[in-house]
Amino acid sequence: MVAEANELIRGSGHELAAGLRAGAFSSVELVEAHLAAAERDNHGLHAWLTIEDTGARAAATAADSRLVQARREGPAVLAGLPPLLGLPVALKDLVSVEGGQCTAGSRILEGYRAPYDAHITERLRAAGAVILGKTNMDEFAMGSSTEHSAFGPTSNPWDLDRVPGGSSGGSAAAIAAFHAPFGIGTDTGGSIRQPAALCGIVGMKPTYGRVSRYGIVAFASSLDQIGPFARDSRDAAALLHAVAGRDERDSTSAPVPVPDALLALAASDDAAAGALRGKRLGLPREYFVAGMEPGVEARVREAVAALEAAGATVDEVSLPHTEYGLATYYIVAPAEASANLARYDGIRYGRGRRDGDTLSNELATRGEGFGAEVKRRIMLGTYALSAGYYDAYYLKAQKVRTLIKADFDRLWDAGFDALVAPTSPTVAFRFGARLADPVSMYLSDACTLPVNMAGLPGVSIPCGLSDGLPVGLQLIGAPWSEAGLLELARGYEAITADAAWRGLEPTQLALAGDPTQPSPAERAAALAGAA
Repeated sequence: MVAEANELIRGSGHELAAGLRAGAFSSVELVEAHLAAAERDNHGLHAWLTIEDTGARAAATAADSRLVQARREGPAVLAGLPPLLGLPVALKDLVSVEGGQCTAGSRILEGYRAPYDAHITERLRAAGAVILGKTNMDEFAMGSSTEHSAFGPTSNPWDLDRVPGGSSGGSAAAIAAFHAPFGIGTDTGGSIRQPAALCGIVGMKPTYGRVSRYGIVAFASSLDQIGPFARDSRDAAALLHAVAGRDERDSTSAPVPVPDALLALAASDDAAAGALRGKRLGLPREYFVAGMEPGVEARVREAVAALEAAGATVDEVSLPHTEYGLATYYIVAPAEASANLARYDGIRYGRGRRDGDTLSNELATRGEGFGAEVKRRIMLGTYALSAGYYDAYYLKAQKVRTLIKADFDRLWDAGFDALVAPTSPTVAFRFGARLADPVSMYLSDACTLPVNMAGLPGVSIPCGLSDGLPVGLQLIGAPWSEAGLLELARGYEAITADAAWRGLEPTQLALAGDPTQPSPAERAAALAGAA
């Protein structure tokens, strides 16, 4: 039975959907297998902050009823069922689920229960997906390693002494560890794509406005975007199709149709590979940043060579304002964060002190409830917005942001279908390696944050290993080109289908399920002590 369950959780989402429709297994059986894996490994990985087994089982039972009824009504009805029906999904713990916790990885929201569903939660329920629970994250999505979670770090299943990336590290680790075929993250400066790269899975940041942010705990409102995690491009496309679309409750949600092409990516490798022929790709020289690990650069350049061999044209291009991206981001994002986090005053949300006057209670609540990284960014943002500095910092940063977007626009006008680049300049790093130097941590997102500044879609896909750890290849496209990007990603999967690394699983996943092994927090403490 254990062997059968292990095989069941290793299937792709589209394979599992086909099995459900064929009656090879039930949603209840599928969900039980994933719940067992999540509960078994959570001591060693700490990917989950809560596992909602009761709600998941109820949703799986409801999905099975729909499947049984559809089989009675015939093949046409069965084929018309939502692609995600009966399939497990992991949600980052900043997505509101009515009655469920929503901590955003922070003590200041500990004990808070969401009074309503986020837009994407509504969409997932309508699609019949099964929400397994909420995953760990950097506090208020501020971080690149998931070490800034108030509830302790998450381990990377490829090496339990290393981070999974962040801020959506819990979701990325859960998908890589076969706890769910689908996951939801948010990406403000790379927080889907970077952990996807470090964990060896697919992660997409859609165009800003493609997915409603209603019911999502805000970090930086002009940058945040919800997106999918999966283990292949077809699954990422199906999840994006399910959650995307206009929502009147979010004024930044765009009235742009969601393309059905997301559900039509080629199933056969031959057809998928054929789609690469004639594509024109740009390779930005600025994305091969100082400090990039040689093994990462080698894997990315090998992937580029494979795309060229398959018929794509790759030209080196320049995005000259990329060098200002990091500095610009760390003015704009903290400024918006300082405004968004002003609402956590101990009166309206989450925890609060009640033993003094209003001001002292608010100061104590925020002092105790926010972690060091959140406080750092609030202070940076407040300074950038203060009288006398607004023009010098925030206004100038917004002007540079316009120049960054213009760099990309020139390439789309020149006829490029997409850009190809590294996702992260390094593989997963050890716990504590960058905590003492916040700037070195911020450099983890150097290859991803310009995409957020320009509001563009980007996807990270696995392209091999360096020193036994995953490397991510990033594809960047023009606004609303998610279907085209995922078609390119599917093509790359096809031309590398026989690569030896494709068949490898996270090397320390078995250790994660051993209750005698240290927890991620214990590992981090031991590494800190050794240093």
